[in-house]
Amino acid sequence: MTEYCILNKINYKRIMLKFISLLTVIFITFNFAHADKILIFEFTEKELLELEVRKVRGADNKTLYSVNSNENGNYLKAVADNAASGLGKEIKINLNKTPFINITWKVQKDLKGIKENNKKGHDFAARVFAVKKTGATPLSNRAINYVFSSNSDIGLNWPSPYTKKSIDNVLSTTKENLNQWVTVKANVKEDFKKFHNLDVNELDGLAIMADTDNSKMKSIAYFQNIYFSAN
Repeated sequence: MTEYCILNKINYKRIMLKFISLLTVIFITFNFAHADKILIFEFTEKELLELEVRKVRGADNKTLYSVNSNENGNYLKAVADNAASGLGKEIKINLNKTPFINITWKVQKDLKGIKENNKKGHDFAARVFAVKKTGATPLSNRAINYVFSSNSDIGLNWPSPYTKKSIDNVLSTTKENLNQWVTVKANVKEDFKKFHNLDVNELDGLAIMADTDNSKMKSIAYFQNIYFSAN
């Protein structure tokens, strides 16, 4: 397997494709209008085969994804070695009913020393994009890029160095929780209002990514139990 500043046209398209291309593999749309908990990924072999893995344009390698299980259920392992690719789903989430994204994740090998808010260091061992369609073309989409940072503090955020339409928001950091499972929660509806000044009632897609194509480093991370909830 991050989301989603004035740029030239080439750089602008490159970073937008980092999360948009993840949502164009196999689009699976669900209707969860009456659910209080919306599980996004099952992390099974069957699901992984259906989603495929899409390499980001310009990256040297694909991120390697595999599934396994522990006492808490299935999880996804992501190994990015000078690589960038991810998994995406187009999925309608009613943010008025279930505005909170919940993520359980772990970073075993981080990307210490990079500057994540500039182009050369804009990599994350683990990230989850929340995407809202805001126009006729994919490049008009807006994203919140929830990240497990290797260098920044929880609560920090900044526009992507490639486009202001994607905001990086730090939910976890290896400065505190290296090689430890962490569960985090964020109010996606409030975040779109805060970062993009958008009143979003329905989310259009979600993507997982681990990428090291800018820093040329290696990361190892795990994702488990990603879902939306009412509170």
